[in-house]
Amino acid sequence: MGGANEFNFEDTESEVTAGSSSGEPMAALELRSVDLQSAKNNQEHHTQEMGLQRLIVRRSQSFTIQLHFNRPFHPKKDSITFVAETGPAPKELLGTRATFLLTQARQGNGWSASDFTVQANSLFVSLFTPPSAVIGPYSLKMEISQDPSHSTTHPLGTFILLFNPWSAEDDVYLPSETLLQEYIMMDYGFVYKGHERFITPWPWNYGQFEEDIIDICFEILNKSLYFLKNPSKDYSQRNDVVYICRVVSAMINSNDDSGVLQGNWGEDYSRGVSPLEWTGSVAILRQWAARGGQPVKYGQCWVFAAVMCTVMRCLGVPTRVVSNFRSAHNSDANLTIDTYYDQHAEMLPTQKRDKIWNFHVWNECWMIRKDLPPGYNGWQVLDPTPQQTSSGLFRCGPASVKAIREGEVHLPYDTPFVYAEVNADEVVWLLKDGQAQEILAHNTSSIGKEISTKMVGSDQRQNITSSYKYPEGSPEERSVFMKASQKMLGVRGTSSPFLDLLGSGGAVGQPAQLQLHLTRKPEWGQDVLLRLHARRVADRAHPQGPIHLVVGFCAQTLLHNGGTREPLWRQKVHLTLDFGEDIQWPLSLPYNNYRNKLTDEKLIRVSGIAKVEETGKSMLVLKDISLEPPHLSIEVSERAEVGKALRVHVSLTNTLSVALSHCTMVLEGSGLINGQISNDLGTLVAGHTIEIQVDLYPIKAGPRQLQVLVSSNEIKEIKGYKDIFVAAARAP
Repeated sequence: MGGANEFNFEDTESEVTAGSSSGEPMAALELRSVDLQSAKNNQEHHTQEMGLQRLIVRRSQSFTIQLHFNRPFHPKKDSITFVAETGPAPKELLGTRATFLLTQARQGNGWSASDFTVQANSLFVSLFTPPSAVIGPYSLKMEISQDPSHSTTHPLGTFILLFNPWSAEDDVYLPSETLLQEYIMMDYGFVYKGHERFITPWPWNYGQFEEDIIDICFEILNKSLYFLKNPSKDYSQRNDVVYICRVVSAMINSNDDSGVLQGNWGEDYSRGVSPLEWTGSVAILRQWAARGGQPVKYGQCWVFAAVMCTVMRCLGVPTRVVSNFRSAHNSDANLTIDTYYDQHAEMLPTQKRDKIWNFHVWNECWMIRKDLPPGYNGWQVLDPTPQQTSSGLFRCGPASVKAIREGEVHLPYDTPFVYAEVNADEVVWLLKDGQAQEILAHNTSSIGKEISTKMVGSDQRQNITSSYKYPEGSPEERSVFMKASQKMLGVRGTSSPFLDLLGSGGAVGQPAQLQLHLTRKPEWGQDVLLRLHARRVADRAHPQGPIHLVVGFCAQTLLHNGGTREPLWRQKVHLTLDFGEDIQWPLSLPYNNYRNKLTDEKLIRVSGIAKVEETGKSMLVLKDISLEPPHLSIEVSERAEVGKALRVHVSLTNTLSVALSHCTMVLEGSGLINGQISNDLGTLVAGHTIEIQVDLYPIKAGPRQLQVLVSSNEIKEIKGYKDIFVAAARAP
């Protein structure tokens, strides 16, 4: 809904003056034109990046408009009333219509028009919107009356009202300009992916200030089930950031509604775009809007969270993207995730929905929680990935990060689910003939690792694990876990079917220590070389003499959701271990075994189960391996300036031992490129380098980021980025 910056009323003059008596000493006040002063107001309201052509302001902050009349305004004779309306059926009772008189001084915190100045035939008026105002597109009208029996109404134009994190009165107030620059104004960033031991920064173009994105954000709200069911009630609740967050969290996925993205955790993306091939939110949001609200194919957690970050920053809510490594999906809320191996060291699929994802990505939004007891303001978890329902819809949050840290899982919304994502225990079982044989491991600290977000004002990663939980193994951490367990499990206890086995203590006092190490850096296209390090240690069950181990190894593709595929490779090793002995046993996983078997994430889990012949007990050893893709180089030769050609050099050397076929390159970057630039690069032979030169014409000044994605049949995600500072255009 766009609004013109200036309206001219010359054409309506006769209509306005009709009915005024020529006997009156003063001519009727007639509006000739209006200037909403969009450029100046948008600058003052930190919305100038969204454009200067239409008025976009933040609540709880004044903005000035200029009205031009046929004669000077006389405060004692002329009465002016303003009317602001939003939504399908505006009503004062619902907070979607406001009527307010022009007064000299502002009173209270409601809608007001005041602090006016008269300059010849112009009137400058300061309009103020309350901190509790409904956000969204508004129309603004003015009624002029000189006596109670006669008034004229004039449309003044439209404006968009957003949350205001710069205002101490607003529920999203964030009292730090540095943080506001990062969590509202920054239109690019990083999503952290991969594995806790090899975390990869994934550049992302949020693009919340691209011209049409704000309209698409309100379109998202207007496609929600709440709006479709009761539009007036939905609009009336749009003053509440908690409500908006819950609506957006449900609308980013398409499980219940015409949401933005359709999830796909399989391997077939032929009917859409692989989640790995998106480099930003803008293309996704534009495609959703252009197709009338048809869900875009496809998303996974980092895509859902990155798109939600775009929408929330655009609406004025400080937001960041957070990655949790080894993230539990604990659907039965028993705070325990069970994983299973057979005696050949193969990780087995489970019928249960419980899983440990390699990583999971969600959002944090900053707000005051008036619906909670004191002490739970600040960062709140919101998760738009459809994992389970909350009040009937696939969404999650807002859950207070402070409540998660303190184990206050009874506080809304969805706090038990998020608590389990970062705190559940992992129990690893050995299965034989479908029956639980023994516990191989009971890990109380293997879930919720390296919780990460982009560092403020930097391209570095910030570890924020300590804001979610006390240090692992500390007395505070265990006491919070016990408190949360009692609240979540109550009298029914844990629902793990093997509780008796678990109570027996599991894997304690083993007669050997086993570790798997990489012999060299693992690169895609080469054999993976490992070594098993085995050492005899004293234990109660077998304190003396040598022991004999039969170690079965298995390598499997590790999926993003924590599951695995059928084995790629197996090996069996017989070892005799005595005290004082260290054995280093080499292992080799050939490239041919995995070349066509890995997912796009290029992760392999090597597991080994060692059976001690003397005791009949088993031990588990694990190693997760991430295969390195080739690296992109991006260089910019000269100073970047708005509107001036900027040459970018991109080079890629195929360091693999195989060719990369059907290579394509996509460049994106808000403020640098309008949309995307795509190039087909053909086949890149092993050992060869491809060099591409592209001329960009930067559109906006300030810090920008160029994202580059090279995709091939063999490797879907070779990503790179370049931070570029763009200078304003020089005066001619």
